Amino acid sequence: MTGSRKIAERRVRVASLVIAAAILIAGLCYSSWVLEFFLKLDIDPVNSFLSELDAEGKPYRQVFATADKIVGALLIPAAIGGLLLFPRRRLTTVGWVALFCFGAATIADVLLPLRDCAKGDTTCGGGGSELFPQLHQPHALSSTIAVTSIAIATFAFSLAAFRYHRWRILREFGLVVLVLGSAATVWMLVADNLPGNYALGIAQRIQVSSMSLWLITLAAAVILEGRERTDPDPDGATSPSP
Repeated sequence: MTGSRKIAERRVRVASLVIAAAILIAGLCYSSWVLEFFLKLDIDPVNSFLSELDAEGKPYRQVFATADKIVGALLIPAAIGGLLLFPRRRLTTVGWVALFCFGAATIADVLLPLRDCAKGDTTCGGGGSELFPQLHQPHALSSTIAVTSIAIATFAFSLAAFRYHRWRILREFGLVVLVLGSAATVWMLVADNLPGNYALGIAQRIQVSSMSLWLITLAAAVILEGRERTDPDPDGATSPSP
């Protein structure tokens, strides 16, 4: 093996670790909502959106807003790095682009915070869910884009894992997380259109937790992919790119 090839392989492995670290930290930061159990917040976890944690006027808004900014600031370059580093296939390209959009939408969530809507406040928008009048605020659009983007990313990478026979961890554990998140999403979509309270806050917390777990799983997949691309085969040559 030539010296230049060794250098190239080392760069691939280092770049893979950097991208994986960025995705891992983003996944952990996206779980910052668990701090609500340790901070003095007047929020009911059963019937509240997580976006209310960093709504205007909330005492710990900067804590949760900073965590979301970190998520976006890490995922945007990580997605670009993934596109540039790994072989481009249709499904993986869709996945990286969707991950980029998720990072950008997460930052938009911070820039378009919820107004703290009191019950019966008609200035927050009329109609719709009685539990969540915030659905009629601009923040709802950025949140919808974020959720849609991460959903596209999870499905695209999961399909890629099966179609291209790569990323076993995404085919196994990642699929379990995907099913969990999908179930929570269906719970939210159905229950929000029914009369009464159906613990939508719990459903969203399960949904967001599944997103965090999936990002962590993707980080592990990126590390394994980087190793597979640089590990030598029994004949001493590096394994071919998929």
